[in-house]
Amino acid sequence: MRPDPGTGYVDACNEKGLGVAPPLMHLRGLSLRFGTKVLFDGTDLTVSRGDRICLVGRNGTGKSTLLKVAAGVVVADSGERFVQPGTRIAYLTQDPDHAGFATVQDVVSAGLVDEHATYLADAIIAELNLRADADPTTLSGGEARRVAIAQALVGEPDILLLDEPTNHLDLPTIEWLEDRLANYAGGLVVISHDRAFLGRLTRQTVWLDRGVARRHDRGFTNFEEWAETILEQEAAERARLDKKIAEETRWSRQGISARRKRNQGRLRALGDLRKERAEQRARLGSVKLGIDSGVTSGKLVVEAAEISYSWGDRPVILPTSLRVLRGDRVGIVGANGAGKSTLLKLLMGDLTPDTGTVRLGTNLQTVYLDQGRAQLVDTRTVWDTLCPDGGDQVMVRGTPRHVVSYMRDFLFEDAQAKSPVGSLSGGERNRLLLAIALAKPSNLLVLDEPTNDLDIETLDLLQETLGDYDGTVLVVSHDRDFLDRVATTTWALEGDGMVGEYVGGYTDYRRQRAETLAAAKPAEKPKAQRAEAPRKAAKLSYKDQREWEQLPAKLEALDAEQAKLEAKLADPKLFSRDPAAFQSATDRLQAIAAERAAAEDRWLELELLREGMSG
Repeated sequence: MRPDPGTGYVDACNEKGLGVAPPLMHLRGLSLRFGTKVLFDGTDLTVSRGDRICLVGRNGTGKSTLLKVAAGVVVADSGERFVQPGTRIAYLTQDPDHAGFATVQDVVSAGLVDEHATYLADAIIAELNLRADADPTTLSGGEARRVAIAQALVGEPDILLLDEPTNHLDLPTIEWLEDRLANYAGGLVVISHDRAFLGRLTRQTVWLDRGVARRHDRGFTNFEEWAETILEQEAAERARLDKKIAEETRWSRQGISARRKRNQGRLRALGDLRKERAEQRARLGSVKLGIDSGVTSGKLVVEAAEISYSWGDRPVILPTSLRVLRGDRVGIVGANGAGKSTLLKLLMGDLTPDTGTVRLGTNLQTVYLDQGRAQLVDTRTVWDTLCPDGGDQVMVRGTPRHVVSYMRDFLFEDAQAKSPVGSLSGGERNRLLLAIALAKPSNLLVLDEPTNDLDIETLDLLQETLGDYDGTVLVVSHDRDFLDRVATTTWALEGDGMVGEYVGGYTDYRRQRAETLAAAKPAEKPKAQRAEAPRKAAKLSYKDQREWEQLPAKLEALDAEQAKLEAKLADPKLFSRDPAAFQSATDRLQAIAAERAAAEDRWLELELLREGMSG
């Protein structure tokens, strides 16, 4: 029997007098392969109380499988799994299955340690706006995910293993979950494509890449810089190895030619080097994305005038007027059921508004990527899905491509060409939808939840591609980072039937909405309360008034200084000619950004104070 890894850890700590408690879970030397594919080899993972670990890697590298091994659901081919006695583990699978439970109450209560503490289940069910008596088999994807999260959290486990917890959740629920996990005292391991979620919660990163798990004791916000450093080091090492192979090969040929005698030791070393180089796994490829923008649309893309829509007696969209111009990037946000997809269908003509009119612009070529994946038929093959009219060619941005070659751009293996769509993972199905959508010429791209199940690298490429697209984009998404990177305008459906329009991405929307609410608060005081207290004089102090008057000029001066510095730094020879001047200008630009932000915040503070005092 192999030694207990937990015991060894305790002994080592005791020998050093550290008095450190052993980890709650220790996975050591894990190896697992599916057929000829090695998912991981010699992998270690340690989880201690208070850890906040994000498990990252490309789709298909084995992240979910490693989490299943940690949960005890899958057994590795070799290696050890040690869990401290008495440790309670809760595992949230990517596809929750609530079959066998009569009600939501039963599902959530299954996560309790004390079966009599049903008040805990009642509390979390209420927090997540669920019906305790609902049949769990009839729930939507978002509702089923909330039920599974409630079951995982209700028992206050020592370790939480979460696989894509934010999938199908709306933004209010994601933010609720973030707040809940921020106060969680146990060990957390999470897989997610939501950058904002990972950035807020994680403190350690485990990167599963080409069968190797690397650990970095910093959170996800540092992952990309760390990963690039490792990849650069690997590239340099491969270059050194290639050079050594070339030198040894040259020596062997010269030696054989000159002396007709082989130095068997050096030739064996050369063979070992070649074997090592051959066994090195190349870095996984990236999805190749591109969009054919088609013909140029008219300046006006969509104009909605006082449109409204109801589901039965429930108003979904109150009379609203919206306009989309060519080149706009509109992000649409709101809770599940607020009417985001309904608004898209009204604008695209798939639904007729109860009141008002919708006018579409000229020369529109629209590509619609729907949330329900209605374009995919499980029984059809990937090949037939990409070539619905037969043959083996896909017309991609005006150029014919062989279907297998085009599949490779989206990281499909050749053998998957004849696989049924129903056998694909969630991420693969979404990549297939992107392959269909991005092959078509368009000048209006309508994306309903495009980020579900995509890995972070594919998300990055989709964001870059949309940034280069010269058409118009309407996108519904719960991914805050994606919206911050893509959207130039945000439409927010707050659930009251109103559609608020804000400049910028999701973070800009939240800031502007908070400012609007703060400015509106004084006007919302009850009349009786206003009558009881004498109204303050409608003016600032002399000092504040002077500052408020001077701040616009200060901002203009900062803008002018910034423009001069940017013009100076635009000189490509500045750095080589005068490095000190280059550094000084760069440092000053950064300082200006901070000063400008502070001045804007102060002006807003004084402006809100003025409005409150005069209201």
